[in-house]
Amino acid sequence: MEQLTRHPLILLVVSFALMSLAAWFGNSVLRKRNALDEDSRDDFRIVQSATLTLLALVIGFSLSMAVGRYDQRKNYEEEEANAIGTEFIRADLLPASAAATIRADLINYVDLRVEYYQTRDERRVERINAATEDLQGKLWAAAKGGAVSQPSPVAALAVTGMNDVINTQGYTQAAWLNRIPLAAWIMMLLIGVFANVLVGYGTKNSGSSKRFLLIMPLTVSLSFMLIADIDSPRNGIIRVVPQNLLGTSQSLHRP
Repeated sequence: MEQLTRHPLILLVVSFALMSLAAWFGNSVLRKRNALDEDSRDDFRIVQSATLTLLALVIGFSLSMAVGRYDQRKNYEEEEANAIGTEFIRADLLPASAAATIRADLINYVDLRVEYYQTRDERRVERINAATEDLQGKLWAAAKGGAVSQPSPVAALAVTGMNDVINTQGYTQAAWLNRIPLAAWIMMLLIGVFANVLVGYGTKNSGSSKRFLLIMPLTVSLSFMLIADIDSPRNGIIRVVPQNLLGTSQSLHRP
């Protein structure tokens, strides 16, 4: 299930098939075995309306969660770019040798961060994370060594800036791993199945009415796909574009 939510298009196909099957079951099986009479029609409409309302609320809350996480990832991308650009300037506060090392490593570092946002290959992500961790160690050692060799409040600013560079990367990593819980997805799917069963059960068996059985499954499936797409930072269509990091990379590469 967790892997399914990472691939929105596959989720669309699977959920549409599941919701369509639920609507068909309600219309072709339940309705034939236990036809809806006039006495229970009002009660059925109340249950159906309540279920559809609950489904709409759950979808709305889940979409809000996904959008909030998407905005968080965008904010951290901006913070990363600002921290790297600031530290590149603050490197002048350290001795010349340490400053040159930090600037050269920061150029490689920002390129790694851009690639982290753009790649879809999970294996490449692991290599990027390993290379990022290695570069962070080198950057911190260079900043610490420069500050220790010439300790001063001004040099401490460069160390603080390096700390911000490392911290913002950690915040980004946490934000990319923070996704909609699996339990919420299971609840949405279950409520969607029940809602489609009720829609199918309440639809007449005439040919013209049966055409409407596809509308509800398609609508619910598209909603699920949109939520999964926004919530999937690497495999979806809606992704965080590292515009700020790309701008920082271009400025750092200028002679």
